[in-house]
Amino acid sequence: MSVTYLELVCPAGTPAALRSAIEAGADTVYCGFQDATNARNYPGLNFDRDEMAEGIAFAHARGRKVLVAVNTFPRPGEIEIWHRAVDDAAALGADAVILADIGVLDYASRRHPDLRLHLSVQAAACNPLSLDFYRENFGIRRAVLPRVLEVREIAHLVERMGVEAEVFAFGSLGTMTEGRCILSSYLTGRSPSSDGVCAPAEQVAYDEVDGVMRVRLGGVTMNCFQRGEAASYPTPCKARWVTRGVASYIFDEPVGLNTIDILPRLKAAGVTALKIEGRQRSRAYVTQVVRAFRAVLDALGRGQPIPDIDLSGIVEGQKETFGAYRKGWR
Repeated sequence: MSVTYLELVCPAGTPAALRSAIEAGADTVYCGFQDATNARNYPGLNFDRDEMAEGIAFAHARGRKVLVAVNTFPRPGEIEIWHRAVDDAAALGADAVILADIGVLDYASRRHPDLRLHLSVQAAACNPLSLDFYRENFGIRRAVLPRVLEVREIAHLVERMGVEAEVFAFGSLGTMTEGRCILSSYLTGRSPSSDGVCAPAEQVAYDEVDGVMRVRLGGVTMNCFQRGEAASYPTPCKARWVTRGVASYIFDEPVGLNTIDILPRLKAAGVTALKIEGRQRSRAYVTQVVRAFRAVLDALGRGQPIPDIDLSGIVEGQKETFGAYRKGWR
């Protein structure tokens, strides 16, 4: 299976970011409602129903698409919130919904048989048998693949998965199995998987003493940064923990994914869509990244060399990686 065009799927945490992404060249924008049904449930982010309707209309008027993320796992007794999110996304004209939970997938496939369903990365499906399960039982049309696969593994999977493959191309990385991280829950009592929030902002605190910035989450120190040192948002997986008397990044250090240099390989692997991470980031960030990827993809489409574009200044920690796409230990 191969494709000649890579769809550029871009983040929108606000209506302004949605407009910026589309104006910068996004083919598709993904966003969520202002509740726990999406995995970026932070104050000041996301869309109310009127804003979502306006955003979808704005995109459709320009020939672009909007995907609505309903990609968290319902808590017992609260399934109606997730059902309502699916119903409203369908009623507002979303081009697809991005789902993770089996029960929500079952509801969406039965209640809205014409609604396009994408399997969220939160489902952590990365082998043919699991993807066949979601396709045969719920009719998914696309799967967002976990960030643990090498390019050769993606190519092998695409040949057998029977649905479109979407992969992450730029943004933050995490070390935990997609959709299964619980470190933040231990410290804050709020679940990334069900509440849609990792390291909630109201439990983050900063204080500076003698030129050293201390960052805490839920009262626990995540990191200390010297003045001028690149810092990251205080998530537990990217904290600098003290083990055997030495402070170090034992899970993952602050570093950002950037696949520009290997986009031809991802295209050759049969990938359908490239996903940019960053619904928590500013519209300026969205504009810069989308413009860069648009220029690269347009050059690839014309058979031209990849333009020299430097995004190192805006990646997390100001350091770039190919992540698991290039597994150096092999």
